[in-house]
Amino acid sequence: MQQSYQMISVEEALEKILSYVTLLEVEEKPILDSLGQVLAEDVVSSINIPPLDNSAMDGYAVQLESILGASEAHPVTLRVVEEVPAGSIAQREVEPGIAIRIMTGAPLPAGADTVVHFEVTDEELRKKEGRFQRLTEIGILKEVRKGINIRRAGEDITKDDFILAKGKVLRPAEIGVLASLGRGTVRVFRRPVISILATGDELTELGEPLEPGKIYNSNNFSVAAQVIRYGGIPKVLGIARDNMDSLVAKVNEGLDTDMLITSAGVSKGDYDIVKDVLAKQGQIAFWQVRMKPARPLAFGILRGKDSKKVPHLGLPGNPVSSMIAFEQFGRPAIYKMMGKEVLPKATVEATMEDYIKNTDGRRIYARAIVTKRDGGYYVRTTGPQGSGILTSMSQANGLVVIPEDVLEVKVGDVVKVQMLDWVEEQG
Repeated sequence: MQQSYQMISVEEALEKILSYVTLLEVEEKPILDSLGQVLAEDVVSSINIPPLDNSAMDGYAVQLESILGASEAHPVTLRVVEEVPAGSIAQREVEPGIAIRIMTGAPLPAGADTVVHFEVTDEELRKKEGRFQRLTEIGILKEVRKGINIRRAGEDITKDDFILAKGKVLRPAEIGVLASLGRGTVRVFRRPVISILATGDELTELGEPLEPGKIYNSNNFSVAAQVIRYGGIPKVLGIARDNMDSLVAKVNEGLDTDMLITSAGVSKGDYDIVKDVLAKQGQIAFWQVRMKPARPLAFGILRGKDSKKVPHLGLPGNPVSSMIAFEQFGRPAIYKMMGKEVLPKATVEATMEDYIKNTDGRRIYARAIVTKRDGGYYVRTTGPQGSGILTSMSQANGLVVIPEDVLEVKVGDVVKVQMLDWVEEQG
């Protein structure tokens, strides 16, 4: 990988980065801890769900023939011989003229073919009249359909059914399915651990006094939050100063992780020491990407511990540039390591409500506010678009994407907007 400052497209930069990123190994996790991870095994059921025919309602298990012709004017009275709560098995069978009071989820008694729910019986009337304490009979006030309110064994899942495929992202619904199968753990592809390092003598750690000419280190925290949002585990290394010893020491702290992300030190005007250290630690290329903001970018492979190859993504130092570059390049890298399909960010088409000029033939990612009204989407920028205005990212819920060959976007034009607040999931 040769160091250079060639201008490349967003797509070319992403292709290069993903070519050096590989799927991580498999781990066994408790099912609740695996939320958002990707299945590394096919899941086949060893049981029926439900295991037995059971009641879908609180009511009375009966034989339909016993209640034919029932109505409010002419109730059919049945003898009640037992009550079955959920989790219990009826001791009696249902025969003609017999009813068993049954709760939702309780197995269907032998002989029953229908469950009459409480609302079409005279149970409430018996309670009001004080005739419910020792219930020995019940009046049925309506003829119902045979088989109503019964959930059949295997209705949801049948033993040996193929339930979840390897590669499936585990959402709350999948966690519930695994639990219903009795699975306490599951095999998934591991989450990547991402080292995050800010560089620069001007940076101050949070909680320390802010001296003249200094700024607080926000990049580590915004990027770490992005890593968490997209499924990674951040390891925040702090600040590396603009000297060889500090930078080498901090870089070495990150070589036991799955990727190192740095901010600053990647543009033409930055101290050569940053580039020198990164180049000595491995193979690093410095690019200019045809995008605005976030033109300067570095990527390569660092030599980690025990000959481990650690991908390195060098983001620009300006906070907005750093976050936008991460959305375009860091997010896809994390997804590939986790086994997720690397889908483009969710986009909408929206009508522009202000004006943007493209002055230098780069792809613009303008911070913007998208609203939905009158059946469509409308978008306006957050205001000044300087790459140091971090509050513009806080105000934005999307990025207006203006292609390189589009010189301007006017009010009323339809544009594509990457949605920042829509976290896409592979279904």
